[in-house]
Amino acid sequence: METKFIDLLADILSVDANIIKLHDKFREYTNWDSLTYLSVIAMMDEEFDVQIESREFKSLVYVEDLINVVSKTCYAFATVV
Repeated sequence: METKFIDLLADILSVDANIIKLHDKFREYTNWDSLTYLSVIAMMDEEFDVQIESREFKSLVYVEDLINVVSKTCYAFATVV
C-alpha cells in the first residue's frame, strides 16, 4: 500500500517516485500547489476510499503522515468487514 501511495503521489506531482521519501514535507515539493492539494485528497478517496477533512489534512506534514491516515482507515475498514 505504501508503494502504491507513493507511486500515485509521484504521478500527481509529476516526479519520479524514487525521490519521494517518507520524511519529506510534502508541501515543500516544487510542484505542490492548490491543485495538487485537491488531487491528493481526490486520490485518497478514489484509490483508498479515505475521506479526509480539510482541517485534518492541514495538520499533516510528512508523506508518512498521509500514508498513516490511509493505512489506519484501510486497517479499520478491514477489521470491520
